[in-house]
Amino acid sequence: MPPKRVLVSYGVDVDAVAGWIGSYGGEDSPNDISRGIWAGTIGTQRLLKMFAKYDIKCTWFIPGHSLDTFPEDMAAVRDAGHEIGLHGYLHENPVDMSLEQQEAVLDKTYRQLTEFAGKPPRGSVAPWWETSAEGTKLLLKYGIEYDHSLQHHDCQPYYPRIGDSWTKIDYSKKAEEWMKPLVKGGPSGLVEIPGNWYIDDLPPMMFIKSAPNSHGFMNARDVESIWKDHFDYFYREYDEFVFTFSIHPDVSGRPHVLLMHERLIEYFKQHEGVEFVTMEYICDDFKSKNPPEPGAILP
Repeated sequence: MPPKRVLVSYGVDVDAVAGWIGSYGGEDSPNDISRGIWAGTIGTQRLLKMFAKYDIKCTWFIPGHSLDTFPEDMAAVRDAGHEIGLHGYLHENPVDMSLEQQEAVLDKTYRQLTEFAGKPPRGSVAPWWETSAEGTKLLLKYGIEYDHSLQHHDCQPYYPRIGDSWTKIDYSKKAEEWMKPLVKGGPSGLVEIPGNWYIDDLPPMMFIKSAPNSHGFMNARDVESIWKDHFDYFYREYDEFVFTFSIHPDVSGRPHVLLMHERLIEYFKQHEGVEFVTMEYICDDFKSKNPPEPGAILP
């Protein structure tokens, strides 16, 4: 059998106060803002301690608001040698913004992170993992090389198309008008490092008062078993794959989740061929073996 090669990468989204203002319905709640402050400070420091314990370098996607609000804690992330990537300013949903607003947010945060890290960011995560054709073109315009938002695959990087379109159902019209297939867009040179709602700590383990289906109190060992099953299936079926977490200090900084991560890290390390890497490493590795299609829009 060929040797296994598994690139495990943590993507840490520092939503903190920005998440409560921009996405989770906590903008009028001092208690939720307090939880965001905890995430930007205590949660962040606990994750840094855990990554240092296992000598893991990973990728932190930092909203501009979190950088402005927690400069010392975010400097600790940078100074520990982790990669820094884009994640909006206030965790605003790209779907709700005009193109002008999207560019204003990208321009500000790109400049912020470049000055902060001493080099331009290479990757981005869209808040809520919501992307658009316009947003993808903006990333390429700014030279962004990879995205970690889409889910065409769950364990292999790929080059996503730009501009897929589909017809929504309109029951006020004849069925023939909406019985149409998805129309594929054109090729791009943006590397997609897949996201996966099922390997994201927030939906099952973040209590959100405004969300009627918020879990928040799921046993971390149940989540652990789901993540291990993903890993075990990929390891059985693929000689090479990526395993990309999306985690948040808001959730993974809590004791029961930190202990879960420690168990998972130790489990993964028992397997031959497993490496813990940054997402820019995955991007470079993929591009070195897979040229974009002819005519693709490049960064």
